[in-house]
Amino acid sequence: MRRIDWPAHVVLLLGVALFILPLWLVLAGSTQDSAAISRGELSLIPRLSGLHVYADILSQGSPGAGPVWRMLLVSGAMALTIAIGKIVISILSAYAVTFFRFPFRMAAFWTIFITLMLPVEVRIVPTYSVMSDLGLINTFPGLTIPLIASATATLLFRQTFLVIPDELVEAARMDGAGPWRFFKDILIPVSSSNLAALFVILFVYGWNQYLWPLLVATTPQLDTIVIGIVKMIGTETQTEWNRVMATAVLALLPPVAVVILMQRWFVRGLTDGEK
Repeated sequence: MRRIDWPAHVVLLLGVALFILPLWLVLAGSTQDSAAISRGELSLIPRLSGLHVYADILSQGSPGAGPVWRMLLVSGAMALTIAIGKIVISILSAYAVTFFRFPFRMAAFWTIFITLMLPVEVRIVPTYSVMSDLGLINTFPGLTIPLIASATATLLFRQTFLVIPDELVEAARMDGAGPWRFFKDILIPVSSSNLAALFVILFVYGWNQYLWPLLVATTPQLDTIVIGIVKMIGTETQTEWNRVMATAVLALLPPVAVVILMQRWFVRGLTDGEK
């Protein structure tokens, strides 16, 4: 009979508790009185009578912030645009530098790779200047366009394409497959696990954006859910903590849903030995 590794299970349960307890506190606090939370009288037991706060914030929001449903839509649209945009641009870039022969091909790849050393915070001033010159401040394109290029995704797709046997490429060419058919019928199916894993990671990345939306979108109509939570937090005595916690719970749901729905493909994309 196989012995149970109790120490490993205990450590695992402690780790789960460390992650779950703060989330449970936020969920329980969202159903309680704001004044009691401010006094430190936070109960671990949610109150069913306080669940109406979710309907209130979805329709009315909170002082200093707009309706939560609108912020969720803005964040969802931004996260989807960033994730899909990064994947499309990255897979096409990797396809070009892997299978096409053109002058300065590797120079172009290494230029893309070097941008890994330049996070958004480093290039945020020139990026803001470009968006301002193009008249994209306080617009949805200005919110998303600077974030839809990904050197990391390009590198991952290139590494996937490099392991494709030359015989498969030659067979496709002999079969009359042009560049687009080869890309659509061979490369995309081969990269399906990577596509799923990257979509999950990039969706969460886009959903959690704070600094760039804070700078480029000053109109309340373009507030993301992260910006909305920050706006809800005023002074210690004026903050309606139950509304802030309820908004935080709602902000968790879309990325958690994406991870759960795509969990199988996400794990496969991270653990597939051939990639």
